[in-house]
Amino acid sequence: MIRAALCGHSHAELRNLLAPLPSFRADQIFQWMLRGAESFSVMSNLPRAVREDLDRNFTIYAGSVEKRISDPDGTIKIRIVFPDGAGIESVLLVDASGRNTACLSTQSGCPLGCVFCKTGRLGLRRNLTAAEIVEQLFHLRLIEPDIANIVFMGMGEPLLNFDSLRQAIEIISHDSVFSPRRITVSTAGIVPGIRNLGDSGLNVRLALSLTTAEPVLRNRLMPVTAANPVPDVKESLLYFQHKTRRRLTLEAVLLRGINTRILDAQSIAEFARGLDVVLNVIPWNPVPGLDEEFHAPSGREIAAFTGYLKEKGLNVTRRFRRGTRVAGACGQLGADPT
Repeated sequence: MIRAALCGHSHAELRNLLAPLPSFRADQIFQWMLRGAESFSVMSNLPRAVREDLDRNFTIYAGSVEKRISDPDGTIKIRIVFPDGAGIESVLLVDASGRNTACLSTQSGCPLGCVFCKTGRLGLRRNLTAAEIVEQLFHLRLIEPDIANIVFMGMGEPLLNFDSLRQAIEIISHDSVFSPRRITVSTAGIVPGIRNLGDSGLNVRLALSLTTAEPVLRNRLMPVTAANPVPDVKESLLYFQHKTRRRLTLEAVLLRGINTRILDAQSIAEFARGLDVVLNVIPWNPVPGLDEEFHAPSGREIAAFTGYLKEKGLNVTRRFRRGTRVAGACGQLGADPT
């Protein structure tokens, strides 16, 4: 018999699923799962008979952690496999100040085909359910309970799985267990999804993987641009900012000799005009199989690129590599570490 997984269900769903248990028992179980309970046996405020019955009929997690690898810089990557064979990767990142960030996936694989991204080269297997999205956070909290931020920057395009994303965020932020203001959704520029997020009332942060705002080059590097032209993406960001009053993050993955020209910096400066943004500059992270076609930029390229944008008044931050030795950095998910 396949036991139903409880992880990732809302309060109302748990109450229905666990009936005839009284609703307060479902609330207790929900709180235990939010705290990262690994088994029903640790739920000490439940009677033993209830715990034993839960263990016979349910499981906490739908998937299992197939692999866990650690980078000397503190990054930890896990691979989770679900019963249908779909696999995903999630990453626990530690910054220079010791703050932990959970990087979560929303799809198994990715349909967007960004040419410089390993995950984009995999194609899409399927969307994740809300429970499968939430489960990643619980697995990472078993490793490190003190997680300061959540970013949906793992495998997949979050705004192409909007309903599951929304439900997952509502579950994670229930009763202010995790503040939405510490949750960031990253998108490659799905115009309807950005507008939906602005209308959702979720109050999360938004990051746009821009890379370049020069339309022809962006379309070549990021095929999603064809259906979501650069001007339309900017209009959707203006709409999101009008609805939420939240500062946006723009992200530019820099590729040596490709999008590090002053022309590309100018395109980003023009794109940012009228928006309240911070720009994260990310030197390309090497990926086996792609490293003959793409290369990380030189220090001189980065300095010229960021220098121009700072002169134009942009708030620019260079992101330094973390997790590259376990293929857990931006653009590397789905690759085996070398």
